[in-house]
Amino acid sequence: MAGGGIASIGVNKERAENYNGKLTLYVIIACIVAAVGGSLFGYDIGISGGVTSMDEFLRRFFYSVYLKKQHVHEDNYCKYNNQVLAAFTSSLYMAGLVASLVASPITRNHGRRASIICGGISFFLGAVLNAAAINLGMLLFGRIMLGVGIGFGNQAVPLYLSEMAPAHLRGCLNMMFQLATTLGIFTANMINYGTSKLHPWGWRLSLGLAAAPAFVMTVGGMLLPETPNSLIEQGNKTKGRRVLERIRGTENVDAEFEDMVDASELARLVKHPFRNILKRRNRPQLIMAILMPTFQILTGINIILFYAPVLFQSMGFKRAASLYSSALTGAVLASSTLVSMATVDRWGRRILLITGGIQMIICQVIVAIILGLKFGSDKELSRGYSIIVVVFICLFVAAFGYSWGPLGWTVPSEIFPLETRSAGQSITVTVNLFFTFAIAQSFLSLLCVMRFGIFLFFSGWIAVMTIFIYLFLPETKGVPIEEMMRLWEKHWFWKKIVSEDQQAKNTNGLNHA
Repeated sequence: MAGGGIASIGVNKERAENYNGKLTLYVIIACIVAAVGGSLFGYDIGISGGVTSMDEFLRRFFYSVYLKKQHVHEDNYCKYNNQVLAAFTSSLYMAGLVASLVASPITRNHGRRASIICGGISFFLGAVLNAAAINLGMLLFGRIMLGVGIGFGNQAVPLYLSEMAPAHLRGCLNMMFQLATTLGIFTANMINYGTSKLHPWGWRLSLGLAAAPAFVMTVGGMLLPETPNSLIEQGNKTKGRRVLERIRGTENVDAEFEDMVDASELARLVKHPFRNILKRRNRPQLIMAILMPTFQILTGINIILFYAPVLFQSMGFKRAASLYSSALTGAVLASSTLVSMATVDRWGRRILLITGGIQMIICQVIVAIILGLKFGSDKELSRGYSIIVVVFICLFVAAFGYSWGPLGWTVPSEIFPLETRSAGQSITVTVNLFFTFAIAQSFLSLLCVMRFGIFLFFSGWIAVMTIFIYLFLPETKGVPIEEMMRLWEKHWFWKKIVSEDQQAKNTNGLNHA
């Protein structure tokens, strides 16, 4: 049937224009609680670098690094080069990678809330184990439990936010995940600054306080409603409509409800979403789900967020000054995310990604030039050049905060049809965590080998991804989440792939008829 082809590629255009509803207090509260999952991710990113620069922590678990750090004339770029120390940071992300694959069928079959709750419980247990660690094995096992929590949380929370938000505010509300992440980073940096003065157990407090957002996420997940999309997908249309009316603040939700029902009927026909996502008509979304998180990590942001205190100390900053500088970058990241939330649904995704990319390239090149000319293996930066480096690192972080930071999660979470949405988000999370693991494990060695060239390495990748966005990402601003398939049909490049696949399906349908 001709109509069958249209149903498979998107919702009815006229119906999408008849969506009603407003931003309700119910949606705001639900999104705030759900976004706390982002703070788990952010807290760990921020806390790791500070803890690994504390002498008491290094002396207990990484004594060889502690001894190397004491040598004043040690090569500054190689001072912290230790693969076991890197594993302390990176083990979490490998565990998260595996957990995100497990979380995908749970998120699809049992709802977004189930994954949020599982993530919160696992992260809570990991925080307790880390705080109480008495040996390296216990410390690393705690990190693995934290990783499982992040895998589940990063799988479910962006989907939850995208499905709860009205179409015209989806970008802003979805960015609450990234805002919570940045606030988690800033909070962790400030806690590290304070606990570094608590000898010898300050590092335990830093690691243990991760249990607080984990507790909030777990309890909040138990109290949150399931998204109407998920309820309808599970066959509970009556409850799905009731929740939809509640979160939109009106009973006139026929258009949006009918689109969700149509999408869920198609989704139920897909028994193997991971196999389905490989089909030609899903090629554009699959490529975005792989490249967006890849590019997000290849901005080099993690060398700042993971290892800010270590990096600043390598540049010759004193311990207190390095922690203060990393706290400053955390504050800049959080505030710049607010800028993105205020502009993303007005200016669109593309302009923020492109302008942010250009700004990041300029900042990284300038930092590389200063380090290359003024910073050697056995000397410190002067006060003036140190200030310039911190300023341009903050400008780099600000650019990431309003562009690739939030949009690296927002865009992949909103472009998939319902039948492959959980699988697509799982791929996004898996790719993100894989490259996060790779950078976390290799950065200290890369810094030792490439020295100031590490910034040029990442700036080259930013140039590539900025060009990619300009050429291949259509604007998703204001497009209902169930209508995204139409974007690819209109895009100058992707329409060749999607249209050919659809024409083949229609031809086969006519032949069978």
